[in-house]
Amino acid sequence: MKLSKLAAVLGAGLLLPPALPAQTGITTAKEIRAEALRSNHSNAGRPLPLAASWNAGGPSGAGFTPRYLLDQIEAGHHLLISFGFPLPSGTLDPPTVEYYRPALERAARLGLPFTLLDGNFAGVLTGDPYLKLPSGENPNVIEVNGTIRKQLDPLGPVERWRQAGAWLASGVVLEKLQAWYPEPPLVIFQSNNEESRLNWTEVEQSKRYLEKFGRGRSDDFKRAVVAQGWVERYRALLDALRAGLKNPTWRKRVIYIGYDAFGPPHYARWNGWQEYALATEKYISAGPVIWDGGSPSFYLHNWNASTDYNVWSPQGEAQNWVFMQKEALRLNPRFWFELSTWDGEEEKRQKLSEAGPFTPARYGAMVEFGMWLLRPRSVREFRGWTDTLEKGRIWFEPIMAAVDRVYSDETLRPFWRHGELVPNRAHRHPYQFDEIERYAKEDRWFLLDTTADPPRPYGLDTHLPVFAIALVLGKAPRREWLIYAHAPMGGRENVGLTIPGYRQIAADVPVEGRFYLVREGNPKVERVGR
Repeated sequence: MKLSKLAAVLGAGLLLPPALPAQTGITTAKEIRAEALRSNHSNAGRPLPLAASWNAGGPSGAGFTPRYLLDQIEAGHHLLISFGFPLPSGTLDPPTVEYYRPALERAARLGLPFTLLDGNFAGVLTGDPYLKLPSGENPNVIEVNGTIRKQLDPLGPVERWRQAGAWLASGVVLEKLQAWYPEPPLVIFQSNNEESRLNWTEVEQSKRYLEKFGRGRSDDFKRAVVAQGWVERYRALLDALRAGLKNPTWRKRVIYIGYDAFGPPHYARWNGWQEYALATEKYISAGPVIWDGGSPSFYLHNWNASTDYNVWSPQGEAQNWVFMQKEALRLNPRFWFELSTWDGEEEKRQKLSEAGPFTPARYGAMVEFGMWLLRPRSVREFRGWTDTLEKGRIWFEPIMAAVDRVYSDETLRPFWRHGELVPNRAHRHPYQFDEIERYAKEDRWFLLDTTADPPRPYGLDTHLPVFAIALVLGKAPRREWLIYAHAPMGGRENVGLTIPGYRQIAADVPVEGRFYLVREGNPKVERVGR
């Protein structure tokens, strides 16, 4: 869905904004490096965010090329640059060298971390030569009648996964990248992670599973078997990929991030939600056990009825991720939580415009809500691999601005680092189907009550005119609250916003979003930033 093969991302950048003084880029690069390397549990607080793109340049070099992103860093924007992952079939022809070398050497001079974006790391196992292997050696599903299905089996031979990881590390282009930038502070290998996998509901279609366990096992048993199978196999692939890197610094400093390698946003939305998740007695998702980071989709999907103004929305669903983040960090303290964002493209924009003009500012406000709800380490905006900078830049710029605000505003920064999200325990999250008992007491609703709220109870298609959340610093009687609110269907004036455990304030809420600061005992409500 995001990236094609290496050939699709080669090419030099074509758009060159005027360069600003070198000191701007040096200072920004230093900030990027410091936050990228900061521990999730640093005494300084949470790492500040970085913006990024799923588009690594496109076939013509007219997209979000490393060169373009480096120009933005030198202009003072806080970004992670990205390259297409070089598959072993790639060669060091002139276009390849021109795509990688100048940008990597420029990144090296600034000491920048960077990302290598791949289609699907494990996807190689569903093609030749693996698909043609005998059933005993094939990593794909062997059906009951012996037919080989082009779909990964969680009980297939682990050795094939190790071979795939070693192969991914073997290319001459990847080896040369390690020479061109031998001492990076951090290298992120990021997988689209959408290879076809056997779902736990289908395991009795696998001959291997039936031979080992037979029919009629419980759903919990099936989920546990499948989850453990993926943990073992993906870890084998990723460990082999790391071991195959020629440069010891790269081996030490590489991390792996998987798209959607995180808990389900649709948790408890309907009775059958668990069929599309892999929750076990150990965890809500195996993602943090497999990967060093996950990039779940905070998307306005163009294939379903979700919006940016209903209960069924990225903002509504992502509130489920708050408790999942805590679990992920318990399982993997180094886990890099990233948000992937998307506006759904033109067809979705037209649908959303029925409730009011769908503009980059409205999209950016939705993303900024997600940022302050979850405080991710990075925000990676999706554009297709063929999309051009001309087409996609207006949707990316609000995200860059939202990230930069955290660095530049002295009021916002401490709330990002140390603020605690305030739950609204006056109401339960509207998603209440088939909850998992051990998570039943977790906070899942953080929207502030407002005077614009519709009557309860809420359904999936209930319109929410205002989305507002609060973060708190300090202890009573000297607490401070940062409130972020946006109104996707149209700006609202003099909206009452209730801070749980304190009082109601009045504030104007525009489409593009706004921050307010409230100090305990002070009747004044201060507007922050823009």
